[in-house]
Amino acid sequence: QVQLVESGGGSVHPGGSLRLSCAASGKDFTVYTMGWFRQGPGKEREVVASIDGGRNTDYSDSVKGGFTISRDNAINTVYLQMNSLKPEDTALYSCNARRRFINGHVNAYWGRGTQVTVSS
Repeated sequence: QVQLVESGGGSVHPGGSLRLSCAASGKDFTVYTMGWFRQGPGKEREVVASIDGGRNTDYSDSVKGGFTISRDNAINTVYLQMNSLKPEDTALYSCNARRRFINGHVNAYWGRGTQVTVSS
């Protein structure tokens, strides 16, 4: 079982920056692929970025060049540095932990999310 708690959201002006954190409790943090997802008003949830245990990263096209995902395995935390924020980045940002076993079974856990609002 993994529990995830996000923090760092808030309100910023366009062009501003925020750093989100996701603290994970539980065992074997390093084997989990960690991801950030977001759901904006009237939109479906979408993946923003992910990072696996080897620190390989992947980003959605909409945030490439502006967002950076990282993880600190010593303290079981994943971060999302968001720069040059735009109003369309306004969303509830949620952390996800996913582990795929050899038999194909997948365990996935979600945090409750942290709200990011970008407006002038």
